[in-house]
Amino acid sequence: MDGDIKQRLAKIKKDVESYIDYLRENNVTEIISFAGGRKGNNAVSGRPPVSAAGRSVPPAPAAEKQAPESPAGPPEEELEAIAARVAACSKCALHKTRTKTVPGQGNCRPDILFIGEAPGEDEDRQGIAFIGRAGQLLTRLIVRMGYAREEVFIANIIKCRPPNNRKPLPEEMKTCLPYLERQIAVLKPKVMVLLGATALDGLIPSNVPGRTISRTRGKWLEYQGIPVMPTFHPSYLLRNQSAMWDVWADMEKVLAHLGRKAPPKK
Repeated sequence: MDGDIKQRLAKIKKDVESYIDYLRENNVTEIISFAGGRKGNNAVSGRPPVSAAGRSVPPAPAAEKQAPESPAGPPEEELEAIAARVAACSKCALHKTRTKTVPGQGNCRPDILFIGEAPGEDEDRQGIAFIGRAGQLLTRLIVRMGYAREEVFIANIIKCRPPNNRKPLPEEMKTCLPYLERQIAVLKPKVMVLLGATALDGLIPSNVPGRTISRTRGKWLEYQGIPVMPTFHPSYLLRNQSAMWDVWADMEKVLAHLGRKAPPKK
């Protein structure tokens, strides 16, 4: 009996810790108590508030999604903390098949944040974003723009490799998105470049019928006040080299927005 009780308590403790981590990632900072009053600022809950009579309190009208709270500590420490939470994450089934998590890397105050789809085989093995063939092409593009990889930040919509490099499922993207949202709040990039349709749909969902990356690339969008440029994913360019001209035209718009020009070709 004692062993059963210990196992149950251990499971409850683990469930509570996971639940609290989930709430923190979603920036829930306050609840309504069962007595009808408010708890302190550190209390959290993801369930609908309940009145003293036990009835559910009607939710407030839906408001526009707010940006994550401004980081309290140095950006380097904040990014390390996010990476640590990513490494320990088991919120979706992808944690069962990953080798390493891939939180992203680069400058903690970048001009540009590049966001792709998901880690591939090379990234999963080394824990670094965009280092395979598509990543090498992205690196050449970044250098052509007049930057080094270390001067920008490179990340993905999700932090774990899907089996066989399949496209991330909607629920996987939704579960993982708070990590990226927090990174964006810490990084404060001047511009974000979304690489491919999955990055576009994952960060800026739309109900517009027929929206595709082909029709949307090259057109400025916005996320939480940050200018966003969608363009083709580097893996697409490996199969369709002529599209590189379209991507370069998009990157020239990014440079113009930043008040920069591409350096002369050597």
